[in-house]
Amino acid sequence: MSDRSKIEWTDATWGPVTGCTKVSQGCKNCYAEREWPRLQHLPAYAGRAFTDVMCHPEKLGIPLHWTKPRRIFVNSMSDLFHEDVPDEFIDKVFAVMALASQHTFQVLTKHPKRMLDWFARDDGHSAPITRCIAEIYVSHQGLATAFPFDAERAIGVGMRGWPLPNVWLGVSVEDQATADERIPLLLQTPAAVRWVSAEPLLSGIDLGEWLGGGECDDCGSRAPLAYWPLSNGVRFCGCRSTAIKETRGIDWVVAGGESGPKARPMHPDWVRLLRDQCQAAGVPFFFKQWGEYRYTLRENGPNGEPWAHKNEWFRQRVGKKAAGRMIDGRTWEEYPK
Repeated sequence: MSDRSKIEWTDATWGPVTGCTKVSQGCKNCYAEREWPRLQHLPAYAGRAFTDVMCHPEKLGIPLHWTKPRRIFVNSMSDLFHEDVPDEFIDKVFAVMALASQHTFQVLTKHPKRMLDWFARDDGHSAPITRCIAEIYVSHQGLATAFPFDAERAIGVGMRGWPLPNVWLGVSVEDQATADERIPLLLQTPAAVRWVSAEPLLSGIDLGEWLGGGECDDCGSRAPLAYWPLSNGVRFCGCRSTAIKETRGIDWVVAGGESGPKARPMHPDWVRLLRDQCQAAGVPFFFKQWGEYRYTLRENGPNGEPWAHKNEWFRQRVGKKAAGRMIDGRTWEEYPK
């Protein structure tokens, strides 16, 4: 946890929950598990196994002390919607995010069904969180004169409903199977921004209609908005000159390769596929890193002779820093507006 982070797409990390368990191939070389032994000297980690999921009430108020607005990655060492995190503690985390309205909170989960179920509880989520907001505000009254708690707005949001405008909810996917499983559940969840992190990207992923776009009520055709002709500010379908209805989908996509001693390579075609789909749909795209491997197109043999397999990709392990973050000569660091 830090008010400064080396993760390229965020500014800070906040860990009210630590520890996790593996659920899919994307977890195989988990960076959080790799970091765990290095943190054993800290009270929150001492003597615990990585699979021992623990909530830390003492860390709940940390973002309230950060006055400068920033993007905050929630639980970089865990998953807020892990099955071992009680609903009541999730309520408190959301209450803090509502109070700290100067920040943007980035929540990422591999448990979208639990996330959707939390929003759909029989007792609702607004009332419990409103109570938590009031409790946390009272417990931090000593800071109220120094820090801009927006308690009135936060309690109002809690009473009226959702989504919180400063909370982005996302799912982590690594291949088509996890995308097919997790993204539809994400799109059923109320959120100001819905995002997908394809890290580590282990195969090509077709995001299809999840990126949103346009739909014709008459013929049922669906496509990215750029596909439909624009006339006087309105897009029309050719079937009956019907106005196209815009559909909302994923609002942001992050992609990156795996790093670390056991890193698996990420083929350039996989990340280009994601980037090109985002561009066509007008969805912001952020490329985090290649990981440990660099890919180059081999045109000639080692001595300059013509290469039998011209334009074949050549893969070389060079390390995360040397592999860099550029795709086709530039970086991609787009964010939702």
